[in-house]
Amino acid sequence: MGAGNEGHTATGPVVPLSHRVPDLGALELLLAVARLGSLGRAARERGISQPAASSRLRSMEQQLGVALVERSPRGSRLTDAGALVTDWARQVVEAAEAFDAGAQALRGRRDSRLRVAASMTIAEYLLPGWLIALRAQRPDTAVSLLAGNSAAVAERLLTGEADLGFVEGLDVPAGLDGAVIGHDRLVVVAAPAHPWARRRTELTAAELAATPLILRERGSGTRQVLDAALAGHGGLAAPLLELASTTAVKAAAVSGAGPSVLSELAVGEELAARRLVEVPVLGTGFGRELRAVWPAGQRPAGPARHLLGLTRALP
Repeated sequence: MGAGNEGHTATGPVVPLSHRVPDLGALELLLAVARLGSLGRAARERGISQPAASSRLRSMEQQLGVALVERSPRGSRLTDAGALVTDWARQVVEAAEAFDAGAQALRGRRDSRLRVAASMTIAEYLLPGWLIALRAQRPDTAVSLLAGNSAAVAERLLTGEADLGFVEGLDVPAGLDGAVIGHDRLVVVAAPAHPWARRRTELTAAELAATPLILRERGSGTRQVLDAALAGHGGLAAPLLELASTTAVKAAAVSGAGPSVLSELAVGEELAARRLVEVPVLGTGFGRELRAVWPAGQRPAGPARHLLGLTRALP
């Protein structure tokens, strides 16, 4: 059969099975009539009016082309054809019940675990609070967390290793859908003894771009935002140090190894304690959006959807 003949037989179009077989509600009604011996009692059991039950039964008889029930003042009795159809209906309903039980088991298995991938800043400074709230509301859900840079988060989602991801960067990574859940700002920081901490004028973007900094690795959301912001000022100089975690970058900056650019979320405590000093930069913004992300076309469900809701309710 050629491609242009799909859905046809030698004698004409194939009528879909759903048009030829009664729906589950009608079959369940017929089984109730057979068991209770009364259309009225069957209607009450199914939670519908007797006229509605009568109409559904007539529609089923017209669809099948046979009489199924004989009605009388004493009740309703199955015809011979009705008894046969009832046997078949029982098998169909039992199969549907097995299907439903299997679907519930799948949902239960999905809802029993949640695999989260998050970029380092979110994993360290925001996600713990969200997961504590999730644990209080869904104590039976086992959560695993994979922390890495934004590129690694995207890869884990695309390969099916994570159910929900969180990134900080300029846009949604390719192949993913996402939603903005918050905003963040990058700040230039240095140890109090560094000359930048004592300067009276704002740092220029060109000075920042030309200075070797302690930075996160390529692929991190922080690095993406910084690269984009300084692209028009000659681009970033070769890093003084390139480290794979926010904590490591911060520790190196606190030690006086050199200046760095970090999330405001990550350095709040150090700034308050004067272990680091924020260095203002003239005319350059380092704002960025924090996003929840998931594979394109696969809207989060179960505990992933629940966690997504919590991110919008918490700071």
